[in-house]
Amino acid sequence: MGLLEPVGRPNGTSVTKFILLGLSSNPAEQLVLFGVFAAIYLVALVGNLLILLLVSLDSRLHTPMYFFLGNLSLVDIGYTSSTVPKVLANYLSRDQSISWAGCLCQMFFFISFGGVECLILGVMAYDRYVAICHPLHYGVVMSRQLCALLAAAAWALGLANSAVHASLMSVLSFCRGNVLHHFFCDIPPLFQLSCSDTRPNQAVTFALGGAVILGSFLGTLVSYVSIGRAILRIRTRAGRLKAFSTCASHLTVVSLYFGTIIFTYIRPNTTYSQEQDRALPVIYGIVIPMLNPIIYSLRNKEVKGALQKALGRG
Repeated sequence: MGLLEPVGRPNGTSVTKFILLGLSSNPAEQLVLFGVFAAIYLVALVGNLLILLLVSLDSRLHTPMYFFLGNLSLVDIGYTSSTVPKVLANYLSRDQSISWAGCLCQMFFFISFGGVECLILGVMAYDRYVAICHPLHYGVVMSRQLCALLAAAAWALGLANSAVHASLMSVLSFCRGNVLHHFFCDIPPLFQLSCSDTRPNQAVTFALGGAVILGSFLGTLVSYVSIGRAILRIRTRAGRLKAFSTCASHLTVVSLYFGTIIFTYIRPNTTYSQEQDRALPVIYGIVIPMLNPIIYSLRNKEVKGALQKALGRG
């Protein structure tokens, strides 16, 4: 099968399918990548499902922090599932194509879960800010109603943001080939194949994407500046270490996640290279969803206690 297909014009576009070349065209490397991606996906699924199960079953974890962790786990399951199964199927098959409708759906769900993850991470930073800077008012401020509202807003804004991007992408024409040097359908590489004027799309990407990504990042940054000041005011070294340990893991993941996602989406399309930048989404879209349950929860005493209880050892 050739890479360029004879095509019609469904919905104004000149292609009916795209070819996802993935991260490598070498069969030996593809076999290695299949094993790596399958292992990461399995760990991500098991870890995040375990967090969801424990948070649901153990009343000791019915707190704002674990409520948001449960939402994060649900997001991470969807995040990885929007791309990895198709990647694994492509590595096992000679057919690396994806239909135009399938490509659009994959982009929609990936951007949706990515946006929700940004917002949930921002909300989690606010939760840690209230817990450390206003501990006496934590139970009042982080009420069940507010937690539910913040989580619902994160999901609604993430889905709405992606719906706008997908709608604008659906009316573009693609006549510069149908080969994506990428492992999934994403906004920047699709822009490079379009023969339409993508400036309106790029403006929306900067405006809406910037609002979601940079807004969440700046909110997180402000929260941690306040947290840092509060920690420095603690008189004892042990107290400072205990306070810092409650948010250090979150800060680590946030730095890695926002750093890679900002570099991918919040920059001019002319500086994007499919070949050079296709590995970045592996970090924020696959690796971090695997690390989240490990860093946030599985090393946590409360989660370990809940796991032991579930196994009948508590």
